[in-house]
Amino acid sequence: MKTFVCETCGNKVYFESTTCVNCNHALGFHADTLAVKALVPAGTTGLYRRVDTRAVGLVRYCSNAVHGVCNWLMGEHDATGLCQACKLNRTIPNLAETGNLPAWGKLEHAKKRLLYSVLRFGLPFRHVPPRNGSLLFDFVRNAGTGHFDGVITIDVTETDAVERERQRQFFQEPYRSLLGHLRHESGHFYWMLLVDAAGKHDAFRRHFGDERQNYQTALAHHHAAGPPADWQARHVSAYASVHPWEDWAETWAHYLHMVDALDTAEAAGMEPRAAGFAVGSLWPFKPSNVYRDVSFEALIQRWVPLTIAMNNLSRSMGHEDFYPFVIPAAARDKLEFIHDAIRAIAR
Repeated sequence: MKTFVCETCGNKVYFESTTCVNCNHALGFHADTLAVKALVPAGTTGLYRRVDTRAVGLVRYCSNAVHGVCNWLMGEHDATGLCQACKLNRTIPNLAETGNLPAWGKLEHAKKRLLYSVLRFGLPFRHVPPRNGSLLFDFVRNAGTGHFDGVITIDVTETDAVERERQRQFFQEPYRSLLGHLRHESGHFYWMLLVDAAGKHDAFRRHFGDERQNYQTALAHHHAAGPPADWQARHVSAYASVHPWEDWAETWAHYLHMVDALDTAEAAGMEPRAAGFAVGSLWPFKPSNVYRDVSFEALIQRWVPLTIAMNNLSRSMGHEDFYPFVIPAAARDKLEFIHDAIRAIAR
């Protein structure tokens, strides 16, 4: 995630910000420019002019802004009333039920961080023929979290920190978060696009195995017997050993973790590759676009020292590791396969 600043006063603001706490200017995320924009009322109710003098046309907030769950902007003539991200919602929680509104807000914030990465990669939200399916989201209560034919379902109870921790311990997971869920499930959607529709089955099977094996049988075996004893030599997580589809989705999620964290660390000036330089010296590295321009080898060389530094920092604060995973050689090759697949489709 890039570092955003208020265009009026230069104060640092967040991706989710709606108001600058320093100068009180209205703020909104503009997906076309991937930037948080400062706004001034345009005279007509609900319309704003961007402070950026190069901006053309007026904008308005997504209709979901009234619920406090969205700060994305859209064009003044957009008849749908929904931003690019909220148009992907097929089902939202029943807002008449107590607790569902703040839960939906958490889900939207996580979803929009996922979509920010998708936009930075230049990936589409729709499949090409013959599928013609769109990435969609169902946020509902008492449903199984998962993916089916382009629809990502997240159980609203995952927004409850206590319940999420209970589930994490029950399934013996080292890491569990809303954003992690969304990244994982989006991997299933993009498998259909980057592998299935692209005809890369043979290359996929060389790395991940044959996805034609029965999924339900594999899942039942995992729940009954647990992961194989040597899973750590071949996978990024125990769950990745269930089936080639889950291996891809887990590896996909880790790739998104890696790229977004590196982008954020560089933007904040906290990458450990700056170690050894005198305090106050100029940042010696040319800024990079890790979503588009950096080789996989360069990403890995930067990722490993960053995770070590962040794990040490987390331990210094009395917390568990920031990144409680080890990437074996086989999983590294899978990450590189995903890196290459994304770059190919983005081109």
